[in-house]
Amino acid sequence: MKIVTLDQVEKKRVDMPGAQGAYKQMPLSRNDGVPVYSYRVFTVEPGGYTPYHKHPYEHMNYIISGEGVLVNEKGEELPVKEGDFALVMPDEMHQYRNTSSEKELVFICGVPKEFE
Repeated sequence: MKIVTLDQVEKKRVDMPGAQGAYKQMPLSRNDGVPVYSYRVFTVEPGGYTPYHKHPYEHMNYIISGEGVLVNEKGEELPVKEGDFALVMPDEMHQYRNTSSEKELVFICGVPKEFE
């Protein structure tokens, strides 16, 4: 069993082409012995975004705080806000954008541990 608070987890800048003002934390990962899913927490600064990308696995998101949009493969911007859940299917293009000029967008991202 493991209990950890987010402020105890190292925050690293997302260093991928197309990302701006995005950070990742790994509170529960394969290093902790998770059997199936790893949980990542992304923080996106005001006006920032994750890369527009896809990958061969699903991920499930929960918006902890803030608001923004989830851009889909049609380029549509789907609004997200605190308390929302989102599912991104395997090989689906996507990007999170923080539309706020003042508040961070913070969300949990659950992925299969093999793809953390």
